[in-house]
Amino acid sequence: MEGLWALNDAFVRMTSLESLLHVAWATLLGIFVGSLPGLTATMGVALLTTLTYSLDRDTAILVLICMYVGAIYGGSRSAILLNIPGTPASAATALDGFPLAQSGNASYAMGLATAGSALGTLVGIGLLVVFAPPLAEAALKFGSFEFFWLALFGIVISGQITGNSDPLKGYIAGILGLMVAMIGSDGLHAHIRFNLGVDALNGGIGLIPAMVGAFGFAEVLTVMWQRKAKLAARHGEGGRVLPRLLDLWRYKFTIGRSGVIGTMVGIIPGVGEDIGAWASYAVARRSSRERARFGKGSTEGLTAAETGNSAVVPGALIPALTLAVPGSAPAAVLIAALFIHGIRPGPMIMIEQPDFIYSVAVMLVFATTAIAVFGLSLTRLFVLVLRIPREYLMPIVFVLCVIGPYALTQRIFDIWVMVAFGLIGFVLRQMNYPIAPLVLGIILGDLLDKSLRRGLTLSDGELAPFFTRPISAAFAMIIAISILVSFPAVRRALGRFNPFGRGAAPANPEGDNS
Repeated sequence: MEGLWALNDAFVRMTSLESLLHVAWATLLGIFVGSLPGLTATMGVALLTTLTYSLDRDTAILVLICMYVGAIYGGSRSAILLNIPGTPASAATALDGFPLAQSGNASYAMGLATAGSALGTLVGIGLLVVFAPPLAEAALKFGSFEFFWLALFGIVISGQITGNSDPLKGYIAGILGLMVAMIGSDGLHAHIRFNLGVDALNGGIGLIPAMVGAFGFAEVLTVMWQRKAKLAARHGEGGRVLPRLLDLWRYKFTIGRSGVIGTMVGIIPGVGEDIGAWASYAVARRSSRERARFGKGSTEGLTAAETGNSAVVPGALIPALTLAVPGSAPAAVLIAALFIHGIRPGPMIMIEQPDFIYSVAVMLVFATTAIAVFGLSLTRLFVLVLRIPREYLMPIVFVLCVIGPYALTQRIFDIWVMVAFGLIGFVLRQMNYPIAPLVLGIILGDLLDKSLRRGLTLSDGELAPFFTRPISAAFAMIIAISILVSFPAVRRALGRFNPFGRGAAPANPEGDNS
């Protein structure tokens, strides 16, 4: 009952004209960001964070969540119309969305994708409300020893954000983030470390300049470096947009199953929306009566992919809010934004802000409603937006990259930090290193450092409590297993002992290329 009252209070508090206007513009901007190839949900949340300083806490988080939801959904627009996923989460959508567009059903495909995204997010919201509070209460048993392992787990899990890369590159990027977090005065005794003789570094590297540089400016440099991609011609922009209720009812089990799969994938730290889409798509194809149509214009495949990737968003917020461990790369940036606006995600959130999780659920409902309205009413407008040349967009993004860090402290030094991390991010991208673990290492570095030293103080320098306390021992085992299983050689060795036989592995060649 307390949860229902909290949901009702949050809904009443946010149902104002000002809040609805923020929902409208932030979601619409998120859809445009997701629709435009080269602009990602992670970059959109990072840049928008710098523009929310003047907003109150709830409004700022509302705007960022609307950007997140809108961008993940928006990637389906270019995936369907141009066969170019606007975000990695929409790669599975292109398999059936683009063939539908080629057959003259682009508008209906986008309408069906909209319905799937909205319903998938609603399934995830329900599971968020059910799972997040008890998970946070269980995490209240954490002490310094457990927080150390939790922070280390966040860094280790960064190896899972690498996509097709060697997981070792994810670990290296996370460790680089930890090294950056050690710069400046330490959190216990204010001792200056690793400032290289530069007084401006005594306070450490600012999270916002580093984040904006690594995601925003690095993206500008990457787009400038790459040759301009050729876009496909328009196909079937007219026709029916509103999905048929018969189709939605026929795929009700696919929608429900994909929503649960996407949410569960989101709860696993570091996996992300693209895996949620591919997992939902693979299960739907395996259980479908029309599996031969998958990859050739299947409305069921399109629905499963869009439902799965959208359900990951509320799922990713469950560990982000209750454990401060992100379920996806955009969730990692959102954690940073929460800290900036005075919200400390983690086990204490149910003590310090007990109603905040329910407020986030209401924010997600507003964002979901917005993508449904915009997705069904502005389908033909999106076709025009997708044709804006990237050369016109990148200067605007660069200006935002400069203004954001400077607006926080009015220090020119922070602009140089942004530029430096932009160059670092660009080089890492060219070497196929993921960027999210770098930022995640900066975020969790302070927690890891403080927890380690506090734990050693409490144990008089003994390491045993880090391994003998039950929760700490469990985390240590999980981390060790995660590191081992992340390497292909170990996975291949484990595959030889598959008790279900060779036929048990799901056949998903498209998923291997995600």
